[in-house]
Amino acid sequence: MPRSKKRSTRGGQQKAVQPFSDEDVSIETLSRCSSFSDSASVTEEGGEGAEDGALEDFQYKLKGFIDSTVDKSAKTRQGALDGLKTAMATKILYEFILERRMTITDSIERCLKKGKGEEQRAAASLACLLCIQLGSGIESEEVFKTLKPVFKNILLDGTANIQARQACATSLGVCSLVAEDDILDVYGTMECFESLFTRSYVRPDGTRAGFSPQVTLLHLHALLAWALLLTICPSSQLHSLLRKHLPKLPSLLECDDVNMRIAAGETIALLFELARDLDAEFEYEGLEPLCEKLNSLATDCNKHRAKNDKRKQRSVFRDVLRAVEEGDFQTETIRFGTERMDIDSWVRKRTYDAFREFVGSGMNYHLQANEFIRDVFELGPPMMVDSATLKAMKISRFERHLYNAAAFKARTKARNKVRDKRVDIGEF
Repeated sequence: MPRSKKRSTRGGQQKAVQPFSDEDVSIETLSRCSSFSDSASVTEEGGEGAEDGALEDFQYKLKGFIDSTVDKSAKTRQGALDGLKTAMATKILYEFILERRMTITDSIERCLKKGKGEEQRAAASLACLLCIQLGSGIESEEVFKTLKPVFKNILLDGTANIQARQACATSLGVCSLVAEDDILDVYGTMECFESLFTRSYVRPDGTRAGFSPQVTLLHLHALLAWALLLTICPSSQLHSLLRKHLPKLPSLLECDDVNMRIAAGETIALLFELARDLDAEFEYEGLEPLCEKLNSLATDCNKHRAKNDKRKQRSVFRDVLRAVEEGDFQTETIRFGTERMDIDSWVRKRTYDAFREFVGSGMNYHLQANEFIRDVFELGPPMMVDSATLKAMKISRFERHLYNAAAFKARTKARNKVRDKRVDIGEF
């Protein structure tokens, strides 16, 4: 959704400052940096003077981070990138970023081209957060037009740092979703991803290429990014993609890496959902062997696999099997502030997981305040909540302590009953 070209009046260069902590970022007074502000809590604590002071201090630190992204020290650049990432993940900074977007973009491009490993990963993540902050419009298109060739060069360069390639795969997918204005370019990006993850497919002769765990992880990132863009493909393109990939994707279910198996399973469920949206009578020729394979993964008891891996795999593949056999999805409700949102489809789940990977714990805040994300999930314009409602929503520390104590007691009783049964069986 295009944004208005309203520009902030604050600007100017500042001296470099020390990185700030997560506590600084989470200060409630800083919410004035967004169009979704809560000035009531600030007024109660120190009035508008304190609010303006905190805002200026916050912006001063952000400007320091922007300046530090071109520092000669790699450690300083890394710290600056991380500071900007933390700020963008936890606050809406549209007006502040708008007039500095090309400066930040130039810094990201420089770090991607000249940086190493972790610095490249941080720069790729920052690029995603920058596009998420700007939303779908001319501003984010300008940013992505500059960074897209760099992402692709790193992603397809076999000599580049493997972790940087993984980060670029994910960032290229999300930035394409947010800022790409031509569907033909989206197809080109999807083909770029296909050139990577299809290498893990079983060959026509039945053999499978061997890859290191890091290369397998790269293919996994490419697969998930491809699945994300699949959610915005028109029906004409979906038909050809279904014919091309649905018969081959099940071969990834035999991969040694549990995360690759899970990603493949969720992508298969997504393909079936999209296929049934196109044709309610959709039928897949290899449905029976596919369901047998999914069922074996949903009930996997192999001793050579870690317990956590088996538990996670069984949980996911029970849902995948239900989706393939019955077209069903287990709805999950996300609550944020006074609102709630249902994750009721594989399309919505893939989109939600992609955004949450970058904003992390700030996802609920972005669901409340970020106009672009609210538009993606059809939540409407941001809701303004008064201070009285916010106070009513808050739970005191003592009430939270009582709730946790009661839950702990109930959990202990339940576990003790199970332990008693085990003892009786052992003694018998």
